[in-house]
Amino acid sequence: MKQITSIQNPFIKSLVQLQEKAKARKQTGTFLIEGKREIELALKGGYELNTLLFLPELISEKELKNLCQKNDIDCIEINKEVYQKLAYRDSTEGIIAVAKTKSVALEDLILPENPLILVMESIEKPGNIGAMLRTCDAANIDAVILTNPKTDLYNPNLIRSSVGCIFTNQIATGSNEEVIAFLKNKKIEIFSATLQNSNSYHTQNYTKATAIAVGTEATGLTQIWRDHATQNIIIPMQGQIDSMNVSVAAAILVFEARRQRGFETK
Repeated sequence: MKQITSIQNPFIKSLVQLQEKAKARKQTGTFLIEGKREIELALKGGYELNTLLFLPELISEKELKNLCQKNDIDCIEINKEVYQKLAYRDSTEGIIAVAKTKSVALEDLILPENPLILVMESIEKPGNIGAMLRTCDAANIDAVILTNPKTDLYNPNLIRSSVGCIFTNQIATGSNEEVIAFLKNKKIEIFSATLQNSNSYHTQNYTKATAIAVGTEATGLTQIWRDHATQNIIIPMQGQIDSMNVSVAAAILVFEARRQRGFETK
């Protein structure tokens, strides 16, 4: 089995670039996944892994063989210095995978007859996107669409904050115009979460083909989403402020839609 013990190794240097630079991830079509649960979810979600790097003190030979042999992945043993150079999280599990990115084209989405979709417009903070991906997994919705994305989908902080739910959701990206045209072509109703000209969210019917759109906390959804909405919706606020964290708002809206549809599993 191959071993790498120097952080100056060219391959390790290239992986550091994948961890730190969105440009490197885009150019190579690869990214890093850290942690056993995340790697297992990626495999289950159809992601192709090229290489596993492991720290033998932290992962058992049995676990390693199960992952490598079952999925035909090259394994490389590394030492603590190399692992700490590559590891993004404070907690260590001793395993890092090099994975290929997947298509995020709208036309690749596989949707049922009455889909439930969450649209995120220009969300910048990886932690917020990750939290919403966790909600979408928990609510078992059909797809997530990021419009005019401001953050690389394979940002390590996004993967970490999603606890692997980046791999359990169908995800696509596109411009506002492309996504709106896609939704209208599929006859999917758009409910835009906005303060302007809105009805209370719980008065609406989300049992038909539905897309719920949320925007940034600072500026909310742009005008195009208000103009093309089937209905603008609002969460009535009872306190002193007029907004809440976008991931919290998305969770409230998504779970109301899920409540109306029932809590069946896929």
